Amino acid sequence: MKFYLNGKEVETQAPSTMRLIDLLRDEFQLIGPKEGCGEGECGTCSILVNDLLENSCLIPIGAIEGAEIITIDGYCKTEQFQILSDCYSEAGAVQCGYCIPGMVMASAALLAQNPHPTEDEIREGISGNLCRCTGYNMIVDAIGLAANKGVGLW
Repeated sequence: MKFYLNGKEVETQAPSTMRLIDLLRDEFQLIGPKEGCGEGECGTCSILVNDLLENSCLIPIGAIEGAEIITIDGYCKTEQFQILSDCYSEAGAVQCGYCIPGMVMASAALLAQNPHPTEDEIREGISGNLCRCTGYNMIVDAIGLAANKGVGLW
C-alpha cells in the first residue's frame, strides 16, 4: 500500500488492519504522535489525514491508501509550526509536553479551517485533545496569538 507521509510517497507491506499509530511509530520511527488512551479520546496521537484532524490510534492502515498524512514530525518543518511554537512558548502553554504534538496538530487544523477563531471556537477546535497540566487557558491564549501573528499563512 502506498500513501504520502509528511510530503513523501511511502509504501508499506504491513497488514491492512494495523493501526496507523503503530505503523508511524514502529515502521517509520515517527515519535511525535503518542499513544495515550488508544480509544480516540485523548488526542495525543492526532495527525492530519488529507488536511483533516484524525486520531491515528483509530485508523486501520487499510483506510489510508493514497492519503496525505502529516504528523508533527513533518509539520515542525513549516513556517506555520514555527509561529505556533513561538506562541505556545510565549503563552507558557507547554508544561510536560506529552499532549503538545497532538494539541499543535489540532491548532493547525483549526487555523487552516478558521484563521481568525473566537475563544469559543478555539476551545471547540481543541476539545478532542486532553491536557492535564495547563488547564487549557494558556493553550487557548497561544492559539489566539498564533491567529494574530500568522495572518495570511493559515
